[in-house]
Amino acid sequence: MAATSVEKIAKIPRGKPKSGRFWKSEGAKKSDMISVPSLHSSWDKKRKKKAEEKNVKRLENELKEAAKRQREERKKLLEERRQRRLENEKKAQVVQVITNTRKIKRMKKKQLRQVEKR
Repeated sequence: MAATSVEKIAKIPRGKPKSGRFWKSEGAKKSDMISVPSLHSSWDKKRKKKAEEKNVKRLENELKEAAKRQREERKKLLEERRQRRLENEKKAQVVQVITNTRKIKRMKKKQLRQVEKR
């Protein structure tokens, strides 16, 4: 019924527009528009949207945590490798033991800097 009344209204002959623009068609009223989406969504739609947003947020957090965990593991491996390298360097060093401690008093500053106590 509503569709037929809209058609009847559209067929009513109009007079000459005041502006003189006879080529302009008559605009539709807001109340006559059929395909206007409603501004208010239903409770189910809101709930579904909220759940979907929650899932997206959860997935995003999981990805961030995984990336963080991966960075920490990489950092840990690099630190272990550095420690191992230092230990191996110390093992490979040729060491000269100073038995006479009076030699230390006679050494110059540059030599004292190279002396390590173990």
